[in-house]
Amino acid sequence: MIIGVPKEIKEQEYRVALLPSGAYQLIKRGHTVVVERGAGIGAGYPDAEYESAGANLVETHAEVFARADLIIKVKEPLPSELPLLRKDQILFTYLHLAANKSLTESLMKSGATCIAYETIEVNRRLPLLEPMSEIAGRMSVLVGGYFLAKHFGGSGTLLGGVPGVLPGKVVVLGGGSSGVNAARMAQGLGADVTILEVDLERMRFLDITLHTAHTLFSSEAHLQEILPSVDLLIGAVLVPGAKAPKLISRAMLRRMRPGSVLVDIAIDQGGCAETSRATTHHDPVYVEEGVTHYCVANMPGAYARTATQALTNVTYRYLETLADLGVDEACAKNPALIGGINVRNGKITYKAVAEAHGLTM
Repeated sequence: MIIGVPKEIKEQEYRVALLPSGAYQLIKRGHTVVVERGAGIGAGYPDAEYESAGANLVETHAEVFARADLIIKVKEPLPSELPLLRKDQILFTYLHLAANKSLTESLMKSGATCIAYETIEVNRRLPLLEPMSEIAGRMSVLVGGYFLAKHFGGSGTLLGGVPGVLPGKVVVLGGGSSGVNAARMAQGLGADVTILEVDLERMRFLDITLHTAHTLFSSEAHLQEILPSVDLLIGAVLVPGAKAPKLISRAMLRRMRPGSVLVDIAIDQGGCAETSRATTHHDPVYVEEGVTHYCVANMPGAYARTATQALTNVTYRYLETLADLGVDEACAKNPALIGGINVRNGKITYKAVAEAHGLTM
């Protein structure tokens, strides 16, 4: 099979979907790897490393798509890439279709088989999403603390406090992978940390493993009660493949102190606050109701080398199976791949996406 690795063209996206070492392994198995020049430079992998691995380097985006049977990416195709997809192709990438109806409809028209990293599920876990959730969770505390600084319009609160001064208060919505990692980082800084969660067993786990963090059952009443004292609110809610629930209304946001910060990790799936809208690394924040919003849709792209390594660690074995066997046989060998297929033969094949857009499967 011919595997194509185009350069990511989303704004400030520096990750690459395949390492030179991965290209080498695929080529050893008899496949051809086509890489767009410059695809890996942002993550610290120059063209020469792909050439040494045996990959074919090409000059243009269009050539990668034209030659490849299987396109592997990091982020969803942008409008200029959609016409390059064709019926007999496999697209393997993050898609987040529940938050983007126009992209969903365009992929349906393309006829390509579109497999989303974020909906491949194994034992109630999302193994291809977890590494990026871990990075986004850890990063959320770094950027949240940064924008609490007074010269950025923040309240001027240092999350860790100092002797004689109470630490800042961090509230994390959701105790999944990104939420746990956010809580760990906030704890490490010495902040006062509370995690809101609805799963009681999960709360018991969090209580045992995060010794100084508090757990609180997630409800609107509890949110209303806690928001006036929050310095950093982190939205880490995830419903696999579906739109993020809107847990924070504009009216609730008004209860927060001026200069507090909201980091919405769930923005890829539409965000968990009524006031959330996607931003970029170049222009990451805006203020609504006196609260600084950080809603960058590709947070891990800021740490492109770490994120690329973490992502390819988990995607490679699925990629290898797809390349060796094709979609149908790969799904028979590894049924988890079935859950990753969001669009095939012009139809939506993932229930949560169909429900999000009112479309039939």
